[in-house]
Amino acid sequence: MNINKMLDKAYEGKSFRELLDAPVDALEGVSAGDAKLLNEAFRIKTIRDLANWKHARWAQAIAVAAETEETK
Repeated sequence: MNINKMLDKAYEGKSFRELLDAPVDALEGVSAGDAKLLNEAFRIKTIRDLANWKHARWAQAIAVAAETEETK
């Protein structure tokens, strides 16, 4: 899997384990300002924190369930 398009250039080539402890602004499209706001509002500092944030997990679960939800 090539994830380099998902990352800031400085983090390309890092292992998945290394990326977990990288700051959230290592993700393409997340600025240093965005990272600061995430930290201030939710204490999210790393990609691991973001991935484990319960609200993100809930949103992912709802999105997956919606794909298979039966409609009336």
